[in-house]
Amino acid sequence: MVALTPTAGAGGLAATQAGGPATSSRRRRRTGIGRGLVLLICGIYFIGPLVGAFWFSIQDKVHGGVQFSAYAHVFSAVGFSDAFMLSLKLGIGTVLISLLLMVPTMLLLHLRAPKFRPVVETLCLMPLVIPPVVLVAGVGVVLAWGPNQLAGTPLQTFLNAIQSGKTPWVLILEYVVLTLPFTYRSLDAGIRSVDIHTLTEAGLNLGAGWGTVTMRILLPSLRTSVLNAAFLSFALVFGEYTVASILQYQPFAVFIVAAGQTEGQLSTSLSLLSLLITWLLLLLISLLGGRNSTKVDI
Repeated sequence: MVALTPTAGAGGLAATQAGGPATSSRRRRRTGIGRGLVLLICGIYFIGPLVGAFWFSIQDKVHGGVQFSAYAHVFSAVGFSDAFMLSLKLGIGTVLISLLLMVPTMLLLHLRAPKFRPVVETLCLMPLVIPPVVLVAGVGVVLAWGPNQLAGTPLQTFLNAIQSGKTPWVLILEYVVLTLPFTYRSLDAGIRSVDIHTLTEAGLNLGAGWGTVTMRILLPSLRTSVLNAAFLSFALVFGEYTVASILQYQPFAVFIVAAGQTEGQLSTSLSLLSLLITWLLLLLISLLGGRNSTKVDI
C-alpha cells in the first residue's frame, strides 16, 4: 500500500486543479479547429462548383473580363416564361394532390389502422426502387392504348384529356407517384413526434368533430412536416427532367438542357436561378415552420 503525505496530496490536488481547466481548454480548442476544418471542406465541396459556374456565366469570351448579359437575357429568352409557368403549375398541382392524398391517409393509419402501416409504407417507397425511365415507359404504353385498343371509349377521352391542354395532368399524376417516398417520410416523422392520439381524444371529448380536430388541432401540430413534404415535392418537380423529356413536354428543367445546347452561359445562369428559387423556397418554409402556435382553439 502506498501512502501519500498531506503535502504531496495537496500538491497533487493543486496540480490536478491547475491542469484541469488547461486540458479542457486545449480539448475545446482542438474540437473547434476540427469542426472548422470540416466546415471548410464541406463549404469548398458545395460552394466551389457554384462559384465556378457563376464565374463561367459572367465571362466575356470575346473581349475578356466579365459581363452579365446572360443574366440580363434570362427573362427575355424565348420559351422561358412558358417553361417556368409550366413547372410552377406542375409543382403546385403535385403538392396539392400529394398532400390531399397522403395527409388523411397517414392520420387514418396512425389513429385507426396501424396494422396496415407496413403495407402502405412499402407501396409509398416503391418509387425509390423503380427507375423513372421504367415508370414513364409503362405510362407511355398505357397512353398508346387510347387510339388503339380504347378507340371510341370514355377511357380514350380521359387519356387524351390528361395529355392535352396547357396543364399536362399526366405529368402531375406521375410526379405524385415519384414524390410519394418523400411525402410519406416527412409526414410519418412529424406524426411520430406528436402524440396525436391524446390530441384527438382531447378534442373529441371537448365536443369537437373530426373535421375540427383535423383542421384546427392536428394540422397545426404537423405544420412543419407538411411544409417539409411540400418543399421536397416541389423541388423534385422543379428539377425533374427524365419523365418530362420522354413524354415530350418542356418544363423548366427540359428548357435549361435545351438552352445549353446552343448557349452554355444562358443554361448555367438558368441553373443558378433554379437553385436560388429552391433556396428561397426552403428559407420561406423554414420561416413558416418556425412560427409555433401558442394555443389551439376548438
